Amino acid sequence: MYKRILLAYDGSEAGQKALLDCGDLANLSGAELSLIAVMPLHMGSIGLEVGVYDQAAEERERERYQAILNAGLARLSAAGHKVSGELVAGDSVSEITRAAKKIDADLIVVGHKHLEGWAARWWQGAISGALIEHAHCSVLVSIIR
Repeated sequence: MYKRILLAYDGSEAGQKALLDCGDLANLSGAELSLIAVMPLHMGSIGLEVGVYDQAAEERERERYQAILNAGLARLSAAGHKVSGELVAGDSVSEITRAAKKIDADLIVVGHKHLEGWAARWWQGAISGALIEHAHCSVLVSIIR
């Protein structure tokens, strides 16, 4: 069964379901749990070629993502799990796969919400699909409709 599970957690409805699924899997397998929250790198923009770095906005985003991560950690801890967490900034797929390798995870868990229409799916992007292509271990996609 699984020994180390990494949950990519964003606090969304799909993320909440993935968190519950992750806890259930840990109960069944006795796996160690780790959460990662990935804060995207953003720059405010003035025009097409010039970007502006807004340190205050980045700090607010960091605090928001840290609060999301802390809520997930608290929920799993309250359910009796020993869990660790990490907040990182960067590309979601790269950071999740890096963290999974770092802890030698044998399972990555992510949440996914089905989107209506091709345009919505194209605009949103698919982290779960890219993870399947890049991960060194199994990926469980916890889906909500």
